[in-house]
Amino acid sequence: QVQLVESGGGSVQAGDSLRLSCATSARTLSTYIWAWFRQAPGKERELVAAIRWSGRDTFYADYALSVKGRFTISGDYAVNTVFLQMNSLQPEDTATYFCAAMVGQRDYRLRSSYDYWGQGTQVTVSS
Repeated sequence: QVQLVESGGGSVQAGDSLRLSCATSARTLSTYIWAWFRQAPGKERELVAAIRWSGRDTFYADYALSVKGRFTISGDYAVNTVFLQMNSLQPEDTATYFCAAMVGQRDYRLRSSYDYWGQGTQVTVSS
């Protein structure tokens, strides 16, 4: 069982930045595929970014087109935490953001592929 605890959400203005953190009980980040999803009211939960490591310094990351170039997913082995740096935030980024972890090599784009979820952190962006 892996526990995930998100933090770092808040209310900001358009153009501002936030960094979300996902503190995990995982012993090693490279054991899992990690992702950030978001869910806006009345909408489906969607993938924002995903990352997997093939070594401590080698990783593969992918992003939703809507956030590519603005958001960066990363991790810190020393504190077993996954991050989502969000720059140039827009009102359409308003949502609850969830951290997720997958054991194995299923399709990282699918919500159903993930085994563990955090409780979510709210991000609100006003214009």
